[in-house]
Amino acid sequence: MRVLVVEDEPYMAEALQAGLRQEAIAADIALDGDQALERVAVNDYDAVVLDRDIPGVHGDEVCAVLVRDHPGTRILMLTAAGRLRDKVDGFSLGADDYLTKPFALEELVVRLRALARRPTTAVDPVLRVGDLRLDPYRREAHRGARPLRLPRKQFAVLELLMRADGAVVTAETLLEKVWDEHADPFTSAPRVAVSHLRKALGAPDPVVTVPGVGYRLVDPGRER
Repeated sequence: MRVLVVEDEPYMAEALQAGLRQEAIAADIALDGDQALERVAVNDYDAVVLDRDIPGVHGDEVCAVLVRDHPGTRILMLTAAGRLRDKVDGFSLGADDYLTKPFALEELVVRLRALARRPTTAVDPVLRVGDLRLDPYRREAHRGARPLRLPRKQFAVLELLMRADGAVVTAETLLEKVWDEHADPFTSAPRVAVSHLRKALGAPDPVVTVPGVGYRLVDPGRER
């Protein structure tokens, strides 16, 4: 593996570099966000150990650039913040893993090697279809600049339709994925939820009904 360690404390950065090299992991150092972007632009890293709070370009922006321009590079977010909100934000930005300081070098090595075993196809954490945008980590949805205030079931239905990437989602699938095992198989709940979702989304309607089959989500600005 070749890893970039982005850490603004020189002593910590050098200690991590030395420890990783002892584990046969090649490691470079960047002490701020600007150096990090310079290095990822010219080197092909398997993973980036990224401190979120760094000088220069913020760690969140570095993460966003990595997700956009280097989809094969894994991101392990490293931070002193242990709050759940910080972890959620990190994953929402596209981080693959999260480690809170202080930590053991052994755990960092194990996590890096686990990341290296994952498929390298990156998935944008935020779902997009036309002017619809849904962030499952923050549980936020927007249509254009307008935030959508969706109840849980409608949010889940929208997420399922967006993940289907234009394919038809049957009412049975909606019932199976959004409701629980106690749901009446003859209930009209999915149909009602889709109806309310349509009203919340507004015009033009991006939800297409496929008679006798189910629903699919389209970009109204393109051919339906």
